[in-house]
Amino acid sequence: MKMKNTTALLCLWAMAFSLGAQESRIFTHDQKRYQEALALYNNKQYQAAQTIFQKVKTETRDPETEANSAYYVANAAVRLNQLGADGLMEDFVEDYPTSTKRNSAFMDVADYYFANGKYPYALKWYRKVEEGSVAPRDRERFNFNLGYALYASKKPKEAERYLNRVVNSPEYGSQAKYYLGYIAYQQDDYELANERFDKITDQEVLNEKLSYYQADMNFKLGNFQEAIDLAKKQLERADRKELSELNKIIGESYFNLGQYSTAIPHLEAYKGKRGKWSNTDFYLLGYSYYKQEDYANAIQQFNKIIGGENSVSQNAYYHLAECYLKLDKKAEALNAFRNAAQMDFNTDIKGDAYLNYARLGYEIGNPYESVPEVLQQYLKDYPGDPNKTEIQELLVDSFITSGNFAGALELLENNRGFASRETYQKVAYYRGIELFLDTDYTSALEHFEKSLKSSENLLFAARAQYWKAESAYQLNRFDEARRGYMQFLKNPQSPSTEEYTHVYYNLAYAAFKLKDYTGAIQYFKQVASKGQNDERRYDALVRMGDCYFVTRQYNNAISAYEQVIQSTSKERDYAAYQKAMSYGFVGKSDEKLRELNRFVNSYLKSSLRDDAMFEMGSTYIKQNQQELGLQAYERLIGEFARSPFIPRAMLRQGLVYYNSNQNEEALRKFRSVVATYPKSPESRQAVATAKLIYVDLGRVEEYAQWVKNIDFVEVTDAELDKATFESAEKQRIEGKAEAAIRGYNNYLKNFPNGLYTVEVSFRLAQLYYAGEDWDNALPRYRAVADAEASSFSEQALTRTCELLLRTGRNNEAVPYLTRLENMAQIGQNRTFAQSNLMKTYYEQGDYTRTLEYADKVLAAGDIDNRIRSDAKIMIARSAIKTNKQELAKQAYREVLPIATGEIAAEALYYDAYFKEKEKDFEGSNAAVQKLARTYPAYREWGGKGLIIMARNFYAMEDAYQATYILESVTKNFKEFPEIVEEASAELNRIKTLEAERNSSINPEGN
Repeated sequence: MKMKNTTALLCLWAMAFSLGAQESRIFTHDQKRYQEALALYNNKQYQAAQTIFQKVKTETRDPETEANSAYYVANAAVRLNQLGADGLMEDFVEDYPTSTKRNSAFMDVADYYFANGKYPYALKWYRKVEEGSVAPRDRERFNFNLGYALYASKKPKEAERYLNRVVNSPEYGSQAKYYLGYIAYQQDDYELANERFDKITDQEVLNEKLSYYQADMNFKLGNFQEAIDLAKKQLERADRKELSELNKIIGESYFNLGQYSTAIPHLEAYKGKRGKWSNTDFYLLGYSYYKQEDYANAIQQFNKIIGGENSVSQNAYYHLAECYLKLDKKAEALNAFRNAAQMDFNTDIKGDAYLNYARLGYEIGNPYESVPEVLQQYLKDYPGDPNKTEIQELLVDSFITSGNFAGALELLENNRGFASRETYQKVAYYRGIELFLDTDYTSALEHFEKSLKSSENLLFAARAQYWKAESAYQLNRFDEARRGYMQFLKNPQSPSTEEYTHVYYNLAYAAFKLKDYTGAIQYFKQVASKGQNDERRYDALVRMGDCYFVTRQYNNAISAYEQVIQSTSKERDYAAYQKAMSYGFVGKSDEKLRELNRFVNSYLKSSLRDDAMFEMGSTYIKQNQQELGLQAYERLIGEFARSPFIPRAMLRQGLVYYNSNQNEEALRKFRSVVATYPKSPESRQAVATAKLIYVDLGRVEEYAQWVKNIDFVEVTDAELDKATFESAEKQRIEGKAEAAIRGYNNYLKNFPNGLYTVEVSFRLAQLYYAGEDWDNALPRYRAVADAEASSFSEQALTRTCELLLRTGRNNEAVPYLTRLENMAQIGQNRTFAQSNLMKTYYEQGDYTRTLEYADKVLAAGDIDNRIRSDAKIMIARSAIKTNKQELAKQAYREVLPIATGEIAAEALYYDAYFKEKEKDFEGSNAAVQKLARTYPAYREWGGKGLIIMARNFYAMEDAYQATYILESVTKNFKEFPEIVEEASAELNRIKTLEAERNSSINPEGN
């Protein structure tokens, strides 16, 4: 400081005067070396002087000369900044207590340190001075220097005592008043500071800094215009740091006077403390821009306010939200309103921010909290709010738009006045759809009934009726399903629904399941003639052909099958096989054989080739072409090691040999059937026919010996076996499920290896399944699936797989799914097997096979979007796991338009993920916001998406949004520790970067 330098010069002058006086006293002594040393000392050659003084001190016999030499040795050490210099001076004082230089030694050392700006050292030595011994001419200098040293050592109270002693000094008075005023200024006693400053008359002191402090004090006292005037006077002579501070005073003064446009350039000129602004600094500039309706620039300032927890921050966040709204940035506004609403400094701002937060959350979705919960909490916190009715309406609608139909239904059932009967009708309907998609068909059916009881809207009534029928169908209640479909058709609104395009197809199947083939034919005809999608049309033609086939209208069946054969349907092989069979039933055996031969040679991968070969063999035998028949059977046995027709073919071969008196060949075949397929029905017939041969040949003992070793053959009363089965079957046909279950269980108990064991197990499983008794259904289905192939095998395999998967036994299901895939005649069952094999292999980490099965599923053709999205998501997930980013991006892009539920949420997350990678930050944020709005139930994906959104905002230089989002994630997603950990790491990274420009941020404080 300039004033400090002035003081230092005064001190040096005093020291020189003192030393000169001492020199004149000592000069009378006749010690030449002492005088030489003194001369060197006065010429500031302290090192040389110290050496000579040291020798004089040790050699002289004059006590005064010795004492003086010791004094100069210590004094030189101080000036040379030697280690232990303080100790030398203290030794001098202790060793020469009567020396006249004792007090002046303290003063000299103190003045030396003072002159060199080492005020704590100076203070130490000034405190040693005996104040009463200070010469009058030195007393003002002593008091000022000691006062200033105390001030510089941050001891303002003590400093005031000494500075007050010289306030009237011509030499030190102005400076003392300045520092006394500054002490009062630092202690925020602005009136006292002003009083002291006003007494300063030294123009040099006044010009140096006083205007700055007076400007600052007036600002702090609320005298803003005076502060501006004083600060502007100081601008021209201010240094860089002071210039920054003066602009801050001027800018904030204009701000407080409401002159925002004038404030802006001065606020912008402020450089901050140590190059950093605080949250308040950003707020002042941001609010000034806000008042000028320059919302973009206001946002750029407000969004630098991070982690604020005071009224300024609450005000800033509220106005930041308003700026975002002005620029139609609603997602950003949501966060800012939420932040302002969470603070209690200003209750009016809190309430208004909460209302806007609730409204915006309803409009665009809320990634942090359930929209209905926010609205409910608002109604609870502000029960008398004039917007209550609006909020209630939003509340009901928010449940619907957020997909929380269970919550909506509960709300409406507990608060009937919140919405109309029509709204209740729709909510019940949507809840039913939700349950249906979750395969909870019983509960779904109940909710569709609830919807139908409030049938205000005919369109929704029609749709509810349709899905009620669908639920009944899935529960195997086919008669109820058919009635439901018929009622749907009676609704005048049904043609305008999307379900209408499916109803005849489903009605046809319901009739088909009920064996009403005449009715089924009529419905399948409608489907086939309406030009619906090709796969469904071809399936209708196939089933229509089956209905004709079952009702012995074989020519019509042939016509229907032929249309399928000429198409691109995946069931062409089945239609070709059935066409061949139909020729047989109209007596055209040659046509049948031609078609079967064509089938075997054309459909090389068909699962019906073994059926066709068996039929070829049987047809040749019936035409007395035994050799060709035997060859067909042999071809079947050679090509299909696991075909269910093999034991039948072998039995037929044995019978051919038997009928042509080739008894030994016949016995060989019969014994082979029994040995290879002991549990098959054919083994029993083989034993019975072999018995006849053995009897005819008179080899009864050989037969008895053979049968003796067949321990699986159970001797049963065939009539009792049949009667027990028919009794239980009668109960089932009459709809007496419980009685049928008891009858079937009784049959299995008494005839575990009976003639009808497989069929009984299947019927029993079906009854348990219809009653949702999965635990009892599964073992019965498995028994059928594990038995020799039968007409029940495919359905039993399908249900076995379904129930194993339902109970989480996926690995156990794999062999059954594989078998189902290989033997399924129905395309839907094959797709079901492939789809679940795909998912299971993914769970096992076998991504190669996952991708293989995903391709199989997608190749199936007529699959619904849910199955298609499952396949696409498996491709995408496997690609992510194997770091095939482009494949994953493409798969997620393809799944997004067709996915629903959690898969859609996942696809949206990755849409945001890949857009962030491509630096499409706006597009990425839009995907996250859509995820929050459309799929709030899937919080894990929502939380992960928010981290992406935070990174996007920071990349777009919106630090507020980034940090607020991340802080919200750490507080609201604690059920997902990995998400919280990632959010915390990202938050620390951003705060560390922002702390470089914002002094209000403490990155260590997270």
